[in-house]
Amino acid sequence: MTKKHHENDVSFIEALAKILQENDLSEVEVMRDYGENDSLNVRVSRAKEVVQMAAPAPAFAAAPAATPAPAAAAADAGGSTGPSEDPASHPGAVPSPMVGTVYLQAEPGTPPFVGVGDAVEEGQTLLIVEAMKTMNQIPAPRAGTVKRILVEDGAPVEFGAPLMIIE
Repeated sequence: MTKKHHENDVSFIEALAKILQENDLSEVEVMRDYGENDSLNVRVSRAKEVVQMAAPAPAFAAAPAATPAPAAAAADAGGSTGPSEDPASHPGAVPSPMVGTVYLQAEPGTPPFVGVGDAVEEGQTLLIVEAMKTMNQIPAPRAGTVKRILVEDGAPVEFGAPLMIIE
């Protein structure tokens, strides 16, 4: 009888793994109750999510070093010092209050919260920073006009990194 349970359990776990893959799920957890003091707890998960979370880590370390280089190249090419200054030191810079992933719109396929040239009011949502699976709306710290958006949709962002310029 134990061997029969074992064979059925293996088939059951294989079926769960197949369901996980076919439906692009990251995890499935099931408890089978065979009777008194006889049950099976199964948790099947894919490493896909862990790999995706680990991939942005080097981007956080590389982002500060990579950001000044294009700004310096723009200063050499354009000869203008205004737009090529460090955006973090700009008085109208809106810094990220946390580490996370930036989203410029509420949902994929919807219009962005704001665009360059848009007038914004204090407290108006500018974008979202996702941190630990929580969507955090980032409000405008002051009224003004969006002059530059310094981040791309879906890009990782560090604490204190400039998100946009409002003048």
